[in-house]
Amino acid sequence: MKKKVLITGGNKGIGLECTKMFLDLEYEIFVVARDFANFNIKNVTTITYDLNDLDNLHTIIEQTGPVDILINNAGFMQPHIKYDNYPRKDRDKIMNVNLYSAIELMNLYSKEMKNKNFGRIVNVASIAGQIGHPDVWYGMSKAALINATKIYAKLLGEVGIVVNCVAPSPVETDMQAVNSEERKAEFKKSVISKRFADADEIAKAVLWLATDCPEYINGICIDINNGSYMR
Repeated sequence: MKKKVLITGGNKGIGLECTKMFLDLEYEIFVVARDFANFNIKNVTTITYDLNDLDNLHTIIEQTGPVDILINNAGFMQPHIKYDNYPRKDRDKIMNVNLYSAIELMNLYSKEMKNKNFGRIVNVASIAGQIGHPDVWYGMSKAALINATKIYAKLLGEVGIVVNCVAPSPVETDMQAVNSEERKAEFKKSVISKRFADADEIAKAVLWLATDCPEYINGICIDINNGSYMR
């Protein structure tokens, strides 16, 4: 029987690269996204769902059943909104999609993982959660996701569930369309190779955490920022 993986936001960017890599490994793949325009990957089960809706997340697991791997990748940012005039509806939406839905999906899917004494969860955070971001709520959502990764690793590790995350610096994806050219140029100055990451470079790290990384690597955040935030 094939192992099963659920990837939120697996229709584009980092998530799409993850989807392709799991296809190569012959996993049964479920992808959750708001829409699947221009998505033409075969042998993938698509689930159209807006993760801003927290009340009906249970309908996702009703469609997938238990999975072996959960990848919380979906996220977005709103850098055009000023920190001191941030509408509540926009704040709530970014927290729902970037943080709260990821936590609720961990709660839902870990129930069966506990019964099997096996599971892998990978959260896609961001360097914004480590150094701050002009979109203050984006930065805070990612900082909280890093912290949630550590908490859930402690809560679930004893029953064979490994929970880790990655914190990439900017990646060449559609998300960069909302960043100014000035900000993008300034950030590139801080990285060793003077470029943004490619989506597949992040996906390779996610894939490793989800499949081959040792069980003893649990509760960590892998920095992927090409020297722009050395620790």
